[in-house]
Amino acid sequence: MSVKIRLARRGAKKKPFYRIVAADIEAPRDGKFLESLGTYNPMEEPAVVVLDEERIRYWMGEGAIPTTTVKSILKKEGFSSTPA
Repeated sequence: MSVKIRLARRGAKKKPFYRIVAADIEAPRDGKFLESLGTYNPMEEPAVVVLDEERIRYWMGEGAIPTTTVKSILKKEGFSSTPA
């Protein structure tokens, strides 16, 4: 089973709110996921990001690949995939 760390959309029309989740690569965007790893709210100024860094490191250690968008969010938050 291949795992991706990606965004799952929540929120109302024109008011997006996203969960950062670990999901099977074949699962639909807003469908079943393995674990919620944080949230991303682009409607706030500046955007609010809440991460569970320990679990993100765990999933990346298990071979999960972040999507391009999640990778840029992690980079902006100063997240390092290497162990501290």
